[in-house]
Amino acid sequence: MKSVFKTLAGSVAALALSTSIGMAASYQLNMNSSLTPDDPVFKGLERFKELVEEKTDGDVSVRVFPGSQLGSDEDILEQARAGANVGVVVDGGRLSEFAPELAILSAPYIVDNFTQMRKVVTSEMFDQWADKLANASGHRILSFNWYQGTRHLITNKEINSPADLSGVRLRTIGAPVFMETIRAMGATPTPMGWTEVYTAIQQRVIDAAEAQAPAVYGSKLHEVGTHYTKTGQFFLITGLVTGELWFNQLPAEYKVAVQDAALEAGDYASNLVEESLLEYEAKMNKESGMKIVEIDNTEFKQATEVVYEKLGLTELRDQVRAVIAE
Repeated sequence: MKSVFKTLAGSVAALALSTSIGMAASYQLNMNSSLTPDDPVFKGLERFKELVEEKTDGDVSVRVFPGSQLGSDEDILEQARAGANVGVVVDGGRLSEFAPELAILSAPYIVDNFTQMRKVVTSEMFDQWADKLANASGHRILSFNWYQGTRHLITNKEINSPADLSGVRLRTIGAPVFMETIRAMGATPTPMGWTEVYTAIQQRVIDAAEAQAPAVYGSKLHEVGTHYTKTGQFFLITGLVTGELWFNQLPAEYKVAVQDAALEAGDYASNLVEESLLEYEAKMNKESGMKIVEIDNTEFKQATEVVYEKLGLTELRDQVRAVIAE
């Protein structure tokens, strides 16, 4: 948890930013992302900006920032809870500290496709989780239907089974569900900022990473990794999250407009992602010779079953499967 002083300093900095980049509209939201501008999800953020401004006749404006220009995801989340007019694209694992149910969205092999996941994140069950988050931490989910791709392994050696990951220092997201999954897969989980991963692999601070193809290509990890092994451990669904304090300043009709825009833009971005995955893999192979490796991931699925019990997610998994089956 960040210190109170850092939180306040961050919120002041973000508020100052909103003033410096113009306040012609009555309300402004600055959206931060670690992604590059050519990433399909970032294009979705640009679509979100267009839709919000269209639906509110420009009374709510949105600025979008790539490459974590406004700070790390964790810093933005802290600024948002303090009332700053900032938002971030974030996964459920990072929010599970405040609403434990959200960790299930990042659990290993939880769904098979976007259709199943979208059904979960637009359900009444999910709405209850979102309200719990807002009450517990002051974070407001605008929508959570932003598919970024299925995450696979970037390594410099062949991987066929969990045994091949023994002793491998593998970068992942620093939330418990990610850490425990990578540990169960046989590697040593090593959290660090996404923008640090290229150099860390290059300098052998870490041995490997795991991510979805658009992010791998956007950060040029195919230049420092030789194998992209399609283990598929995480179906990366993310959401647009801002602060409840900022959100509650909006008139009721603007709240609806912003959330509708987030849902529509999320579908737009997710469709772009699904259409682009094979294209990104082909580019990585063509540009650097990275091997795109299809494997039977049964052993990895079996190895990660322990994560559900260890983190107390078994009942939630059953609830998710019940929603999918409806």
